[in-house]
Amino acid sequence: MRFYKLTGFTTFLGDQGRDAIVVKRILTLEHLPAIGAPTSIGQVYLGPFYYYFITPWLWFFHLNPVGLVFGVALFSSIYLLINYIIVKELFDKKIALISTIFLSFSSILIDFSRFSWNPNLLPLFTLLTVYFVIKSLKTSKWYFFALSGAFLSFSIQLHYLSLFLIPSITILLINNLIKKIKQSNNVTMKQFVNYLLMLFSFILFSSPLIVFDLRHNFLNSKLFLALFQSSGTSFLTKINSLFDSFYYLNLYSFNINLNKFFVYLLLFFLTIILFTLIKKRSNLKTFIFIFFLTILGMSLYSGPKYPHYFVILYPLYYIIISRFLIFPKEAKWEKYLTILFIIGFIFLNFQKYPYLRSLPNNQITLSKNVAQKIYDNVNDKKFTVTALPEKYSDSTYRYFLEIWGKRSLEKDSLEKANELFVVCEKKCDIIIGNPMWDIAFFAPNKIVGEWEVRGVKIYKLVR
Repeated sequence: MRFYKLTGFTTFLGDQGRDAIVVKRILTLEHLPAIGAPTSIGQVYLGPFYYYFITPWLWFFHLNPVGLVFGVALFSSIYLLINYIIVKELFDKKIALISTIFLSFSSILIDFSRFSWNPNLLPLFTLLTVYFVIKSLKTSKWYFFALSGAFLSFSIQLHYLSLFLIPSITILLINNLIKKIKQSNNVTMKQFVNYLLMLFSFILFSSPLIVFDLRHNFLNSKLFLALFQSSGTSFLTKINSLFDSFYYLNLYSFNINLNKFFVYLLLFFLTIILFTLIKKRSNLKTFIFIFFLTILGMSLYSGPKYPHYFVILYPLYYIIISRFLIFPKEAKWEKYLTILFIIGFIFLNFQKYPYLRSLPNNQITLSKNVAQKIYDNVNDKKFTVTALPEKYSDSTYRYFLEIWGKRSLEKDSLEKANELFVVCEKKCDIIIGNPMWDIAFFAPNKIVGEWEVRGVKIYKLVR
């Protein structure tokens, strides 16, 4: 399901075109970025980890952008095996099997595995981060602390919502340190070294973004804080946002619009479970604790709750739910409830697999064909490309033009081009005189060419 008709159904829009251009320039050593993509809200820049992580896949596929998609799909598939191994170690085989079934058939996780985008690998990196933290606390091995810091950095670079893992991880580390002090009345130098090693590892892998922030007067930090300060400040707003977050988490996780009262009752139930386990050493307690503090942190943002905002919670939530679907050995009929639950889950998600019943959109092929038409009609080295109505979606055409040797002027260039190609992906009412900056800056007065590729109109403008 992660590879079936992958090329025909994969998403290849503005973000994917932009990433393909960046990765291609990394491969050619033209530009090695110190920052990653900007977030969709707030324009906060991520770290560059995702770009470097997926770079080999573009090379393997000879600059075909489907290589980036293949890499994401492959690691999303490997994630299923890793989940089984980790959950089996931390819990047991049954919980490992049930949680892996949830992850395997989850339509939202399958969707995220079928196109290239930085948040799509977060379920894998979130699980590994939590696992290495647990192993650090249990074994006190230095390499687990180093891996915890590294994978926390990688997770944050994939999406800033991973920052909400930090409070729970910090509390777990401090609590572990306090326990060791009480047990032995002293803390060895090794324990301090391990904590410092974790911090060093985190800073090392986050250093490009830290340097960027220092050089730009903490631009990223300010934008990130402003994003949450502007999303509502009243206590009631935060409580409502918490309930909404949990409601949408269940909606996206199980593809069923449950009664809100039932969802809130489930949240209350998990809270009670956490408090009953608070004094016990339990991996379930650790998972619920990290889950609660993370979703509580996310409630600070009271804006729209998009599916990808919950990618750090899906792996934790599926494991927690799987734990409560395991009944004691003496239970006779209860196990059939678990089987029915799993069958119902697969059935609900099956309705959301478009590649099984719909025709492919072939976005990569369409972008390539549009770019080919532009390529055939470029007569001047100084040309540029833009798109309407989505002004950033032109990056898909720019990518193919660049790898074919006809590179347009950069999107943010102040140099005047002599030719402008406008791609109308939907109906365009105004071309000449359109107020969009790309067109207004070029100031065209004449359309000298017009073509159509699969319903997409292309205009060539000059001054």
